[in-house]
Amino acid sequence: MQDPFTSRPTCIRGRTLPDAAQCAALQDDHERRLAALARFSAAAARVGIGTDPDDDLVLWAEDELSLLQSADELWAELASAATAFRVVTPIIPLDVFGFPPDTEDLVGEGSPRLHLIGSGVEASAFMAEDGSVYKFYMPHEGGRIGGSFSFARGIDVVVEAEASAGTYRDLLEKLLLINAVEGMPTEVIGVSPEGVVIAKQTLGERISEGIDVTPLLPAQLIEIPARFLRAHRDHPRLFFMGGRAWFVADTHEKNLARDREGRVRPIDLLAAPWPHRVSAHEPLVVDWLARAELDPRAPLLRPVADEDL
Repeated sequence: MQDPFTSRPTCIRGRTLPDAAQCAALQDDHERRLAALARFSAAAARVGIGTDPDDDLVLWAEDELSLLQSADELWAELASAATAFRVVTPIIPLDVFGFPPDTEDLVGEGSPRLHLIGSGVEASAFMAEDGSVYKFYMPHEGGRIGGSFSFARGIDVVVEAEASAGTYRDLLEKLLLINAVEGMPTEVIGVSPEGVVIAKQTLGERISEGIDVTPLLPAQLIEIPARFLRAHRDHPRLFFMGGRAWFVADTHEKNLARDREGRVRPIDLLAAPWPHRVSAHEPLVVDWLARAELDPRAPLLRPVADEDL
């Protein structure tokens, strides 16, 4: 099926859930995009181009290295990496979605082809005629976009987590994680020339506000012992993917929705890699992380046999 705005292939349409093969393909698409950005960033660093923040890379024009790519192998690799990233992250003008050219306020200007259904700090969400949700993540000053976490050693806990501005990589990782925790299927459409990341998501039904969502959260999200962490966000959890630990939070009721089959799924979250550098000198944390990766129900303390007491 084709997206009605971009004519590119899509597996998301209204409330219809992609099948298992399509969900696997979505996840592979997210992973390939992140791998392409990592390759691009590494190639840029090797020729002395700074990559933090990474907005300049994400908006890099395909022909920007036409005069340098034949200079040597490093520049040739940079040109190749830029092209590979552009393939999986195309630049798409906002007027494709019906917004006026050169608009600076999507919510204020609006689009005759999209209906605003929500707006927050990171993004504004619109619904198309077929029921599909399009999310537009707006860039901040200084090349930042979306959100992430910064971590520090706590006074009476091991790790203190504070929400912070994110990078494009952080945002792309977040969109991957939504799929990985079996959240509402989400795909990346592309990025606008102004740096707006455009994502598409299956439409869900919002759940009631004020309810206890703890029993509704994905089973893969592991509760973190309170003595290890203080987080200034709702429902901090641990999630393992590909041998890597992630800190995931903000899965409150406004970031959850019910799919057409009645299952509650995250539609948004906030995440960052678990800060091993902060917790590495705490044997109790290191031991629990190792056991939790194998068994999400692992207790805080390692079980001890009666004969060892």
